[in-house]
Amino acid sequence: MDIGSFRARETVMTCPHGHVSFVAEQLRNLAPGKGTFGFDVIVEVGNALFVHCRNNQEVMARMAAKNVFMSEREVSYLGRKFIIYLAIAHRQSQSQLRSYMTKNGGYILHLDGTCEGDSPNLFCGLDGISELVLDSIKIPSEKKDTLIPFFRGIKEKYGEPIALVHDMGKGIIAAVEEVFPHTADFICHFHFLRDIGKDLLLEDYTALLKRLRRLKVRPLLRQRGKYLEQKIRSDDPGFADIMASIDSGTWETGSFDHFPLITVYVLINWVFEYPGQSKGYGFPFDRQHLNFYRRLQKIHHLLGQIMDSHLCATAKEHRPVFKFYEKFKEMVEDERLNTLAASLERKAEVFDKLRETMRIAQPDGKQGLNDDGNEADMKSIEKSMVAFRKWLVRRKRRKTTYAGMVKQLDKYWVKLFADPIPIATTDGVSYVYPQRTNNLLERFFRGEKQRSRKKSGTASLNKVLKSALADTPLVQNLNNREYVEIILNGCPNLEERFSQIDTHLVQEEMKNARNSSEKILPAIKKLVRNSDLTMNISALFSAA
Repeated sequence: MDIGSFRARETVMTCPHGHVSFVAEQLRNLAPGKGTFGFDVIVEVGNALFVHCRNNQEVMARMAAKNVFMSEREVSYLGRKFIIYLAIAHRQSQSQLRSYMTKNGGYILHLDGTCEGDSPNLFCGLDGISELVLDSIKIPSEKKDTLIPFFRGIKEKYGEPIALVHDMGKGIIAAVEEVFPHTADFICHFHFLRDIGKDLLLEDYTALLKRLRRLKVRPLLRQRGKYLEQKIRSDDPGFADIMASIDSGTWETGSFDHFPLITVYVLINWVFEYPGQSKGYGFPFDRQHLNFYRRLQKIHHLLGQIMDSHLCATAKEHRPVFKFYEKFKEMVEDERLNTLAASLERKAEVFDKLRETMRIAQPDGKQGLNDDGNEADMKSIEKSMVAFRKWLVRRKRRKTTYAGMVKQLDKYWVKLFADPIPIATTDGVSYVYPQRTNNLLERFFRGEKQRSRKKSGTASLNKVLKSALADTPLVQNLNNREYVEIILNGCPNLEERFSQIDTHLVQEEMKNARNSSEKILPAIKKLVRNSDLTMNISALFSAA
């Protein structure tokens, strides 16, 4: 980047007897063999793409300002090259990484994967103590047979972990039991709660959403809001006073004109603020559609009270209140909706009681998916859970309704509650509660998705996960200063470290990446766009 494009003349010295060639090491340290761009350009592009989340056009402009010109395709190519160089440096540093984790008292292996649509599953193993990504793989699904080789690879490279933490996936549990039969194995409390909540609430919740859609509640509410919005003029005299009155709950205007109209419009927008009730945990902890329906019922009831009061007789200005009340009366009194909402609330009350008992992702929590649970004594939590289970099965009707929840509790009880694990480090002994949460990986995947969305500008990650190299998550480790020092292996920067890696090894990895790519061949892509494809194939078979 300091020079831009340049030509170099190299003199290669060859021994006439040993047939050994001596090349210019300085040139080899600038750029890889047969490469167009230098190591500093590869690192700059890699950091821009994966650390700073720039898109290809932004990287091109950034590099052009430094007198390095490239196409979009070359940017993508150099990004993949950066990942491969980093992955090789990571693998070549495994013994040092293992020593580093040993000094930390060992490692706690967190296991989880992510996918979207029909994309492959990007599955990762992460150390819960150092928070380093140890290894990652792209697999079709989380089946036992695909996970066993991956787990064995981690065990061979880094030794036996202190403990394992994962969700309740059958494939993960079966593979763990085979590869790590004598290792302490825990189910993440957050994942456990989420799975139990989904089993308990999802059927009613889905039915509620379908019913809301069938009755077209949201479109009609938006339509009414748009109609009222056209009637309101913020520059009208008294508008600000009416808004101030609604905000304070005390009259700050002498005029009642437009007050009902503005009030109904404000209340409609208040209904659409239902996501604000959520705590950031997602379903089943947050029940947004139920919140939406209850808010609609609440304002409908409020407007009904106003209509019955002496303030709302038959005056023309009260027409917005009357029209709204009549328009949505059938919806808020819908028997099916009310039955589903009541059922959801009864079950949610039990589920929230379980959350409070386990002291994680609690109803009044504010940390959302960053909630790691408090460091409450595990024996105390287990004692509370025993009492919760007894309460759950005490009544026959409740026992029948929540039989699935009781079954889940009994099945995973041993993997949920255990004494904290002592970790012997150079700084002394510390204790960890690995079973509390697997949120390290959850946060990691959320970060990866946010970075990808920022870079691509699209909400769907299906194509991103299909095209991404399996080793891409290793980029996350570059935020750890000690990790960077380990993989640099005495070099001052990544550019010099990459120059020490055998070019042939990189070329082989690039070839393997191309062969394993899920991109459709150009010829196939052209064919599948043909609208007459099925007719042509039928004609060919008929002719044959």
